[in-house]
This record gives sequence, structure tokens and C-alpha cells, in this order.
Amino acid sequence: MLSPTYAIVDIETTGHSPAKGDRMIQFAVVFVKDWKIQSTYTTFIQPGKKIPFFIQDLTNISDEDVKQAPIFEEVAGDVFDMLENCIFVAHNTNFDLSFVQAEFKRIGFPLWKGKKMDTVELSRLLFPTSFSYKLQDITLERGIEMTNAHRADDDAYATAELFIECMKEIEKLPIQTLEHIHKRSFQLKYDSSSLFFEALQKKRLMIVKDDLDIYKGIALRRKQVQPGPVESSINYPETKNQKRLFFSEGLKDFKERDGQFQMMDSIWKTLQAKDEIAIEASTGIGKTLSYLMPSYFHAKQQGKKVLISTYTSHLMEQLVEVEVPKLEAIVKSKVNVAILKGARHYMDLHRFEELLRAEDESYDDTFTICQLLVWLTTTVTGDLGELNTSSGGQYFLDKVRKNAFSIKTSEVSNHDFHSYALAQSHQADLLITNHAMLFTDKHRLEPLLTNEITSFVIDEAHQFVQAANAREERIFSYTQWRYVFGQLGTRDQEQLTSSFAKVLENHGFNTIGSFEELDRIYARCSSKFDEAVQSLVQNVRGKSTHKSHSKQTILLEELSIDYALLEEVYQYLQRWITIAQNLLDRLSKSLLDSTHVDKLVTAEWQYWLNEMKIKTGEWVDIFLSSPKEYSVWIELDRRSIPSSLHVYKKPINSTHAVDEVFNEWRGDAAIVWTSGTLSVPGNSRFIVNKLGLPESVQIKTYNASRDFYQGANLFIVDDMPDIQNVSQSDFIDAVADAVIQTVLVTEGRCFVLFTSQDMLRKTVDLIQDTTLLEGYMLFAQGMTSGSRMKLLKSFQRFRKSVLFGTNSFWEGVDVPGDALSAVIMVRLPFSSPDEPVFKTQAQRLTKQGINSFSSLALPEAILRFRQGFGRLIRSSSDRGVFIVLDRRIQSKSYGKEFIRALPDIQVKKVSLEDMVLDLEHWYNEKV
Repeated sequence: MLSPTYAIVDIETTGHSPAKGDRMIQFAVVFVKDWKIQSTYTTFIQPGKKIPFFIQDLTNISDEDVKQAPIFEEVAGDVFDMLENCIFVAHNTNFDLSFVQAEFKRIGFPLWKGKKMDTVELSRLLFPTSFSYKLQDITLERGIEMTNAHRADDDAYATAELFIECMKEIEKLPIQTLEHIHKRSFQLKYDSSSLFFEALQKKRLMIVKDDLDIYKGIALRRKQVQPGPVESSINYPETKNQKRLFFSEGLKDFKERDGQFQMMDSIWKTLQAKDEIAIEASTGIGKTLSYLMPSYFHAKQQGKKVLISTYTSHLMEQLVEVEVPKLEAIVKSKVNVAILKGARHYMDLHRFEELLRAEDESYDDTFTICQLLVWLTTTVTGDLGELNTSSGGQYFLDKVRKNAFSIKTSEVSNHDFHSYALAQSHQADLLITNHAMLFTDKHRLEPLLTNEITSFVIDEAHQFVQAANAREERIFSYTQWRYVFGQLGTRDQEQLTSSFAKVLENHGFNTIGSFEELDRIYARCSSKFDEAVQSLVQNVRGKSTHKSHSKQTILLEELSIDYALLEEVYQYLQRWITIAQNLLDRLSKSLLDSTHVDKLVTAEWQYWLNEMKIKTGEWVDIFLSSPKEYSVWIELDRRSIPSSLHVYKKPINSTHAVDEVFNEWRGDAAIVWTSGTLSVPGNSRFIVNKLGLPESVQIKTYNASRDFYQGANLFIVDDMPDIQNVSQSDFIDAVADAVIQTVLVTEGRCFVLFTSQDMLRKTVDLIQDTTLLEGYMLFAQGMTSGSRMKLLKSFQRFRKSVLFGTNSFWEGVDVPGDALSAVIMVRLPFSSPDEPVFKTQAQRLTKQGINSFSSLALPEAILRFRQGFGRLIRSSSDRGVFIVLDRRIQSKSYGKEFIRALPDIQVKKVSLEDMVLDLEHWYNEKV
């Protein structure tokens, strides 16, 4: 059989929709045969219309470039002949092929017919841990060079190399994995089954010794031998000369910082004394190494572990991948480090193997299974967080997570990822985890925090408050509840209840009466649930004051709630759970001799029964328990009722949760709290008090040297309108003008910070309508699709770009160097008076006779202000401007508190016109 020829195509266009008149401006194809590039073809195409500015910026293809190019009619025959009898391949095939077909159709050519493949689908399947599958990102990760991204010829060539890389990756897969994937490859969206079949045939003819473990036909990467203790010096460098020697020999770019050495010594003394301390360390101190160094030496000296907790998984990985290697270079020794996460982060192989034999799979299930099969051949940890799956894939991952109900069998114990992680932690000197795990550990059957731990370091300590509140947060979602109800159904609805009833019948149980009762209760519960939801919706509608706003938020205590109806729903839920559990208990003893299908249905029943138990607990927590220390509120969107209905319950005080974690350790273990922002002017204990730390806990502050911020300037624009005296639309007009002028001067590289998503959206819409920034890439939180990290990556990729975000976006974002030139703060970042948690906290303070503005609103805003500024200068060589458009910073008495909270930098109060002139001068100096 002749090997096929693959035509790897890429095009550039005037826009995204051929149906709306967008046309091709460049066509390129690379031909691959026998996994080698054979030839290439590329041409510009005259589109018959102007190329938009942002497309010119993106592709570097101008109207002048295509002025003398052929129209598509002139090259159509060549293109058609080249593609005939080839397999069409592209990175996002539907986009490229749709344009090609539209052009053929427009000029009367027959449509192309044949097989097609997509390197996005293949990359997602074969590289399931990649951060992004955009062509520039995935090729960079795979070491494929791209000279000119967004030019069809370079993109096509890079896609061809990626396609060949994918085939090589397929051929590396073990035969067990290939068999599972080939079986499912016919359900994929594109015609890639032949690739897996070809590799499978080759594998069957080879004798291969893979360094793999096999669990019930699933190939796994073999676990590494546990490392023994590493012998190294245990003497902490007490003197400045000793520290200087350690750092200078280990780090090539070492620059001595007194604050760093002082912070190290403070932490070392705290660890030795089993004491507790809070440390505020500004950007430029080298905070992470300041706590890693003493933590390492203390762990080696004590023969125990120091636990380091930070806020997010991203920061945990950054510690291990970036900071720990620096530590190893400094101490000239391997450092035993382990990451600790809860059981649900890890894959349950037993459950996965069961689902692998299921007969009915959705596309999302099938694709996620294929990703997991590939991933299992490479992962050491089994941490599901390594994977990059679709939202639909996340539902499948939830089914294969390790949990309290996971079946423990001897045959899976040697391949249990969670057990392996625990074994790793026993060998470690430094344990790294996140704040959330510290709160959940108290509730584990087998706590991970044991007397092997000698000390704690809590990094990003200001976020510990948020983690504590998130731990106690409860969320009612109407769509989630309806989804759970929909999975169960009744016997006549052909859902899980019907299937489970048949399993019981297969085992000879007479359960007709029980299932009749179960169906009756289910129907009554569903009916009462809908009645309760409708009552909540009507309550909110009756309290609505902003008829122009479709989204509504209101505290539960402001509504007239029918608690008797909510209690009735709970009683029906409990009765359903009791009967469902009894039916499961009756069957469990008979499962040993069951068919695989019966076992699978029973496992599904157990899973959804547990989900019902969780949901019932949520119902009680949210609606039927005392809300004294909580804020409880309802949110809905009038445009989508009841699907948009959510009820939130969040604590207003985190001290109890913090005490629950640390009280038993105080006196027996040292506790170090550290962050870049713990205090505000006049209140050094603002965050410390929120954490409920004892008054005896000392607070120390270490600031970077004055010259660290020499490249920063603060501009206060004093001719902006006062938002309290003008309409919102007039203020937005002024904001849009200020942003546009700033961006044009700095040529992008701007963050724009809002306090309101509504104002952000209206400002971005207005800027886009003016077309004055048409040559720039605008990325907006809540408007541009993707996660925070994805938006940040996109912002960094383009030379002329602007990123718009709200308060929540800015913490933890790090853009060093010339990637960021300006931060524009539209309004001082006060919490909205109607934000539910803030509103509840303020009401409680007022009742106690405490001024809620000076004790809560102002310090919170100042902290956010400092965090916004902190995005700008991340190294001593950075230069940037911090621009405040809110006149209150100079017109209100509290304004000076914001300026005092910043480092000692130059402050300029100027008109918008003068600021633009200053920026032009500053930017010309910079470039």
C-alpha cells in the first residue's frame, strides 16, 4: 500500500468569517510523505479589500504586500490540483478548510473532498500536559522554530514539523496504549485512526522492552526508587560573609541585598526558637530564597520537615521548578522536596479501569480517556492537575479522582498515586503545599500533617484569609442541582435509577416496593425543589431596585424566606438518600460474582448517591443553618431564570478557621507568615488581625533599596472628571480617552485596572468603537475567552497589546522587564458598597460602633492599590509609569494614605495633556 501524502495548509485572512466577506491574503502548503517534508508552495493573494490594521500588525502583511499579488481565481486551479488525493492537515482544520472551500465555491470550483486531520486535536491528545495548544505555544514547547508567527508560509512549515513530531510521539506509545486509543480513534472528530493503526501494526512486529508497569492492560510509567537522605552541610551561614560566599558561588547574577540577609536571620531565629513571626518583604528583597535557605538548614539540623504553603498550584510549581534549583546551587546539594496535595488531586486507577470498559462514551469522555492513556505513560505523580483538558473533559476527570469512597484493593495498591505521593513526602526535607490543603487536612481520616513537621512557612500570607474563607464557602447552583437530579431520574425515565433497578432484579432481589417509594419521593422532592427555587426568584424580583440591570444580587437576610418549604425539601432529600443507601447495602454483598456492567452501574449509583449526600449537606449549610458569622446572598440574571440562580454563603471572619489549623502547633513548631503586602500606613497589623494572630506575634518589614524603584513614576491626572459629580457615561468617555492617549504614546504594554466589570466592558466597547486602537490587541477579563494565565500569555505575545482587568486579576501577575510599560488605575480600588461580604462586614462593624470606612474599606483599598503598583516594577532594571485617573487621591483627605503606601517614588500631578507630553519624553528616552 502506497504511503499517503499529507498537505499541511495554513492561510492568512482579513478576518474570521468567509460568510461575512472575509478573504484570504496568503496561502501556503507543505507536503509531507513518509514523515519527511517533500516540497512547499506559498503565494500572497489579492483579497479585493483593505486589510484591517490589526491583521497587518498580527501578520506583518500590508496592503502593499498584496497589491501586485494574484487574485484567488488565478491560483485556484493550482491549489485544487495540489490538494487533490492528499490528506488535508492544518492547525485548526475547520478554519483553514472552510476558507479554502468558500473560495472554491465563490468562483464555481467543485469543493475539495478527502480525509482531513487536525494538529490541534492530535497535540491535545498526545501532549496532554501542554499549557496551550496555540501554534506558537505548542511549537515553542516542542522545540520547533518559528521565524515569523502568523505568516502562512512559516506557520505551515511549523505545523508540518509539529505533525511529524506527533507521529513520532504516536510511535513511542506502548502497544497497550495504542490498542486502547485505536479502538476509540474512530470517534474522534478527524480522520486520524490510520496514524494509530499504522503505529500499532509496526509495534506488533517488534520486540520491545518498555520500562513500564502494567495494570489491567493499562501502561504506566514505572515509579522511581525512593531517594535516600542526602548528606550535606547542616550549618546555617550565620555571618554576612558566610552568606555572601554561599550566594556568590551559587548564583551567577547575585547582587547582595541587606534586607534579604536580615530576613533570613529573622526566620532562622524564629525556627530555632519554635516561635511565630510575620514578615512583610517588598518586591526586590528576594523573599523566596530568604525563607528557603533557613528552612532547608533547619530541616537538616532537626531531621524533620519544614512545610511551605503558598496560594496557588502555579506558585507551588514555580517554587519547585525555579526557586528550589537556585537553593540547590547555593547549598551545593540536592534538596529533597515533595509536593503535598489532597487525595482528590490524584487519579484513581481502579475507577479509571472500570470506566475504560464502559460501552457508552461521549466525545468528551472518549477524548479525555485517550489523553489519560497517553499521560499515564509519562506521569510520575498521577496528579490530574497536570492535564489540560476541555470543560467537558473535567467532568470525566471528576469521576476518576481519588476520594474517600475510592475502592482500595491489593492489586491497585502498588500503582496508587496518592500513596506514592505520601511516600515521597516521608523522604523530603521541604514539603510544599497550598493554603487550601492546610484547611482540609483537619478533616482527613489520615491527616498529612504529622509530628514529622518541625515548622511552617506561610507565603502569600495575605491570601491565607481568602483561602480560609474559600474553605468555608458554600455555593448553591440551580443548574448543578438539576444536573444531579437528571442523572438519577425514575425507573420510567431510562436514567441511572432504571439501570440500578435492573441490576437488583438480576441478583434476585424483590425491590418493587422500595423503588416505587423511591420514585414517589424523587417526584415530590423534585417538585418541592422547583417550588422553593421559584419562591427565591420571586423574592429577589420583588426587591429589585435597578430595573436597568439584568444581574441582581441581594442578601438573603433582606428577603422573606419560606424556611418551612426549604425544610420540606431537605426532608425529602434525606428520605431518598436513606432508601437509596439501603438498596446499595443490600446489593453490595452480592457484587463479587457480578458482571462488569453490573459493577459499573453500581459504582455509578454509589458515586451519584454520594453527590446527593454532598448536595444535601450544602442545602442545610446554606439555607437551614445559622448565618451569624456568614454573608449569604442570592445572584441571578433576569435574562436566564432559573438557570442563572446561585446562592452563596461565605464567612466574614477567618480567625476561627486559622486557629483550627495552627493552635495545636503553637509552641511545638515555628510558624512564619510572609507576604509582600501585610500592612497599610497606620495599621501594620491589618492582615495579621484578619488572620487572628496573637498580639505577641512580632511583625517585621524589609524593604528593597531605594534605587530598586528608581525606574518608576506615579502620575495623578488632575483634570479627570469627578465620577461622583458626572454621569457614568461621561466618566467612561474620559477614561477611554486617557487610555487611548497613553497606549498610543507607550505603544501598548499597558495594564488597565478597573473596580467594576460593567465599567470595564463599557470602556473597552467604546475604545473598540472609536477604532483609534485598531492596530493594537485588546485583551479584556470577562470579554476575551480564556483563563487569567492564558490572557497574560496572550498579552505578552504581542508587541502592541493592552490588558484590561478587575481587582481580582492583578494579584500574583508577574510581567518583568519591558513587557509592561504602564499600569493605569481607573478608580481607587474600594470594594463596592453592595458587594455582599463587604456589606455584611460593614453592617456588623457599624452595629459595634466601629467606623467601617477607616477600619475596613480604606485599608483593603490601600492593599489592592499596593498590589496594583507591584505589577509594574519586578526588578531593579524595570521602568514604568503608574497612572491614577481617580481625582479622590488628591481631593479627599484619605488620598495621601494611598501615596504613603507606595515606595518613595516621584509623584507628578498633571493634566492629561501634560502627562502625555511627559510620557512621550520618557518613552523616547526609554527606547
